Amino acid sequence: MDKFGLIGDPVATSLSPLLFEAAYHGEYAYDLIEGSDFDKSFEKFFSDYKAINVTAPFKEKAFLKADVFSAICLKIKAVNLLLKTDEGICGGNSDFTGIILSLAEAYLPGITNQFYEKFGDKAYIQIHKFLQQSLGSLFDRKPQALIVGCGGAGRAAAIAAAELGFATVLMNRTPDKAQSIADELPEYGFIADPLSDFRAAFRECDLVIYTVPSAIDALASLSEDDFRGEDRYKYSRPAKVVLEANYKTPSFSGSLRQQMLSTGCQYVPGQSWLLNQALTGYGLMTGLRPDALSMARAILA
Repeated sequence: MDKFGLIGDPVATSLSPLLFEAAYHGEYAYDLIEGSDFDKSFEKFFSDYKAINVTAPFKEKAFLKADVFSAICLKIKAVNLLLKTDEGICGGNSDFTGIILSLAEAYLPGITNQFYEKFGDKAYIQIHKFLQQSLGSLFDRKPQALIVGCGGAGRAAAIAAAELGFATVLMNRTPDKAQSIADELPEYGFIADPLSDFRAAFRECDLVIYTVPSAIDALASLSEDDFRGEDRYKYSRPAKVVLEANYKTPSFSGSLRQQMLSTGCQYVPGQSWLLNQALTGYGLMTGLRPDALSMARAILA
């Protein structure tokens, strides 16, 4: 029987096994392959598993092990799943597709179920196109996005936002890393801003994707006015959308969450990103459509 799993360090508290069990009702094994030696973990995958997910800090190393991948993976230079195929090891990035689905639900509620019923496993491609086309009816200007953190997930988030049509600002604790991404991908017109400009950029942007694993000091300076967004009442959309990667210890909690609720800002928690990563990624890994409703129930529980 085919086996699946997750490589990372650490992964002991990952929700992926729970989601995978819900996706296929326990029909397939899904193991945690934990350790600081990526090459050793990769050898275990190569000998025993059909496909694996890859999480921090190994997404860039996994990219180097893949023989074939999509054009998006080539731009992200990181993969979070590896699959054995007749053409060699295929690398995929469901961080990217998970962001697309999460944002689609934020701006166009119900689209995921509707499109998966109509288009099946490749629905995320159609969702991407539809959201891209729909931005013109949601904004009368070019919308702006702020990506905080430029690791593997941040790079995927930046490319996803730019592909959808957002003018995208990159911020990182190490400014040179943000600038290097902007220089490497000039076709997206990324702007690298210092973290000292965080509050001003946060207030100005329509979409914020926060991929830093902990709270930066500047979060404490945010007020309700920073969450209100532009043309709040002019269009049928959230005042601002904030998507956070961290689902274990989110930085947008407590008073920040209250400010969001009071100003029409929509918060998309890390669980949503994780669920949508799994929804798109597991289908690629197994070739079988996962039970999305069961997965949603499992992660909510």
